[in-house]
Amino acid sequence: MKLRPQFEQGLRALGRVSAEMEAAGQRPPVLVGGGAVEIYTGGAISTGDFDLSCGRQDVLEAIMQRHGFVRPSGPGMATRGWVHPELGMGFEVVADVLLDGLADRTMAQVFELGADGTVTVIAPEDIIADRMGQYASGSAPQMLEQARALYALCEGLDLAYMERRISEETGGDLGVGDLTDEA
Repeated sequence: MKLRPQFEQGLRALGRVSAEMEAAGQRPPVLVGGGAVEIYTGGAISTGDFDLSCGRQDVLEAIMQRHGFVRPSGPGMATRGWVHPELGMGFEVVADVLLDGLADRTMAQVFELGADGTVTVIAPEDIIADRMGQYASGSAPQMLEQARALYALCEGLDLAYMERRISEETGGDLGVGDLTDEA
């Protein structure tokens, strides 16, 4: 998998933060959203930030500060997330429970980063279902193409699980069959 150097540096920073979370006896954050899409598409779809799900945002943010992350401030700056001055990418906790508790955390993928630890990433089936849900809501029509790209690029998907998750996210309106161009 060939990722942009800046994105890979962000992943490595997240790996170091995650290692410290584990050392503190806390579950590390799970990478969700566009960052997960970038990983699973091998960089074919890129993102500008890292969205995280973490049950202990207070612990995570204290660790992030020790690793040099700061909250942007000033006019026109979003203050919900964090940036690392050397990375120039945003990191934000978007949920304390993975996809409102609908996602099976045991299906999340763990990526080894050598000396930088590991990064836990939402399961591809769940990020596909999430994208399908956003598409079905009408708020993000481009998410169908992201879901289709993920489906085409990810191998070994649990189709039964993904069918159930897509149905949950779309109110039963869509399913795995909608992930192909022929649908």
